[in-house]
Order: sequence, then structure tokens, then C-alpha cells
Amino acid sequence: MDDDHELTPHLKCDVELEFSGPTMAVLDKWAADVLRALADRVEKGEFQDGFHEVADKVGKPVGSIYIDYSAQSA
Repeated sequence: MDDDHELTPHLKCDVELEFSGPTMAVLDKWAADVLRALADRVEKGEFQDGFHEVADKVGKPVGSIYIDYSAQSA
């Protein structure tokens, strides 16, 4: 009988962004730009567990991302 349990990797990711701007369309564009950049960074494995500040393309803080990597029994 095999008592080894397989572990399944688990990722929790919470993103909170806040923008103020001239129009809703501009806000949508800014949010989409930041989310695309975050997606690229997550895919490249650039984040460790915890909270990280998020900035727009000019370096202005616009929110945070929380990453939690863990493993759970299958």
C-alpha cells in the first residue's frame, strides 16, 4: 500500500487597482494595460508569496497584488 500523497500546486492571486482619470474609456485602458503587464510578470514567475505594490507604466502606484503559492493533497 502506498502512503505517499500527491500534492497539487495551488495559486491564490488577488489584484486591487484604483484609478482616477478623465473618462471611463481612459480608466478601462489604464486598467487593461496594468493587468496585461501583471499577467506577463505572473507568467514569468516574478512574484514570491505576499503582497506587492503595482505601478502603472510610468511608475505611479495604482494598487497591489497578493500571491500565495501552496500545495494541497490531491
